[in-house]
Amino acid sequence: MSYDPNNVFARILRGEIPCERLYEDSFAIAFADISPQAPVHVLVIPKGSYVSMADFSARADDAEIAGFFKAVGEVARRLDLEAGGYRMLANHGADAGQEVPHFHVHLFAGRPLGRMVAKE
Repeated sequence: MSYDPNNVFARILRGEIPCERLYEDSFAIAFADISPQAPVHVLVIPKGSYVSMADFSARADDAEIAGFFKAVGEVARRLDLEAGGYRMLANHGADAGQEVPHFHVHLFAGRPLGRMVAKE
């Protein structure tokens, strides 16, 4: 899968699409999901053009990787998610349900989240 510079997250990064920004630094931005799946549903995206975790881990430099994951942790702390717990999720590819071809992490919190993968 190649990077599409017109994907929705790239457009958010360029300021073409508004979002409820909750955090921003030189490595990442975090914003509220427009279709939340939990009382707290935040997306954290790196500022670089990476399709997936595989792409990010292969091409990002050490500072980008560390900065991004520090940003994820900072968002969780700022939103006071640590006490009750939260789920961090990154989908890779169609079978996992990745909808936007820009690496991103979902943070879910605010209620018991149940099983991570449903039993069949």
